[in-house]
Amino acid sequence: MERLPLLLGIGSAVVLLAVVAVRFSTRLGLPSLLLYLGIGVLLGEAGLGIRFDDAELTQALGVAALVLILADGGLSTRWSTVRPALGLGIALSTVSVAVSVTVTGYALHWLLGLDLRVAFLWGAVLASTDAAAVFSVLRGLGLGGRLVGALELESGLNDAPAFIAVLLLSTGAAISWTDPLLVVYELVLGGVLGLVIGRLGAAGLRRAALPATGLYPLATLAVCVGAYALVQSLHASGLLACYVAALVLGNGTLPHREGTRSFAEGLGWLAQIGLFVLLGLYVSPDRLLAAVVPAVIAAAVLLLLARPLSVVAAAPWFRVPWQEQVFLSWAGLRGAVPIVLALIPLTGGLPGARELVDAVFVLVVVLTVVQGTTLPAVAKALGLAKPPVQEIEVDAAPLEALRADLLQMTVPQGSRMHGVYVRELRLPEGTGLSLVVRRGASFTPQSDTRLQEGDQLLVVATATAREAAERRLRAVDRSGRLARWRGDAGSPTS
Repeated sequence: MERLPLLLGIGSAVVLLAVVAVRFSTRLGLPSLLLYLGIGVLLGEAGLGIRFDDAELTQALGVAALVLILADGGLSTRWSTVRPALGLGIALSTVSVAVSVTVTGYALHWLLGLDLRVAFLWGAVLASTDAAAVFSVLRGLGLGGRLVGALELESGLNDAPAFIAVLLLSTGAAISWTDPLLVVYELVLGGVLGLVIGRLGAAGLRRAALPATGLYPLATLAVCVGAYALVQSLHASGLLACYVAALVLGNGTLPHREGTRSFAEGLGWLAQIGLFVLLGLYVSPDRLLAAVVPAVIAAAVLLLLARPLSVVAAAPWFRVPWQEQVFLSWAGLRGAVPIVLALIPLTGGLPGARELVDAVFVLVVVLTVVQGTTLPAVAKALGLAKPPVQEIEVDAAPLEALRADLLQMTVPQGSRMHGVYVRELRLPEGTGLSLVVRRGASFTPQSDTRLQEGDQLLVVATATAREAAERRLRAVDRSGRLARWRGDAGSPTS
């Protein structure tokens, strides 16, 4: 108890420093994970002298953080964005993972002289991409919908097969022909159970009249974490179940959906900060110098050979243009997940596992610097970067006694809702614009009130009209008063 104030003070200082670091990483064009890892190294034995070398605890905390990050990813992913890229995303997270493991394994077996099983273990550890790393660099580039959806799905789904492959290769038992079938079984069962749990959770949350608004985000996140725990205990893919359940919940008609997404995003950031700082604290800088050469060789194999071949194996089936294939090949950033996966063979006592952890740490830093600084330029050179569009966000609060919902939104800059008269909104029956807040002053709008950028709107809609009202508001936001004539149905695109 005497050390508790000191520990809490250090924790709060680290979080505040990490939050401030996000601004610097954005200006530098680098994922913030590098700065978080650096904070951990500075706190460790080479800096302030904090010694932390518990691999088993690091792995456990790393998986727990990964669950929260996947839950955040699923809750914040819009189905309308990933649906056009569903087949491509699944192919990138399954076929591409298998190709990447195989190519990386054989290449490192030949180049580094590793035992073939150990080389495949390196390939499995390095097969997973990192959503946080990718989107911290690509945010604001305005990439096409299918490309963004494919990257989101890949980063959310490929952790599960990579995790299973690492577990199989870390046991030391002989690989049999049934192991691929076991992987398929765990993935299919995990995805199906995640879908079922997500739908049951969404139905329960819609019917629950919780006494406080803040309980809805907690309950939603508990469903996602519970999906991981339940499915993992059934020897299926808990990581996949967590992501799928979160994806279903995030796209359902939940009370306070935007508030839930904001809460999950904040918790996801906290999990990322804690995970990267912990990994930086765990690693020993004295050993990293010896890992530079194998790490650089593995990074070159992954970036120039394994990743492009894995994309070519999956993308052409979906008629992906060559420009997008090139970008997908360069956009496979690695983050904390490979480091967490590398700890699994270490805790299992596999020979050479310590060298794998050190090499993966160096590789993540190298690839983040190389890819992170060049991804925006690659996107522009390939003609894929477009001016970003800020879409309107609609939050809903249930009015239980009235069987209605209160929708809240702000007209963003560049919105075509600017200049539209209230009567031109043509909201569906059962919906009414009840209040406008403009520059701090609130008033009741009339039919001839003209909306402006920055206006905050409160719309009351019956439970049956809520979805139609959201679609209409999104359509006017994107296409203006003539949205119907332009064929804009109002489905969300981001």
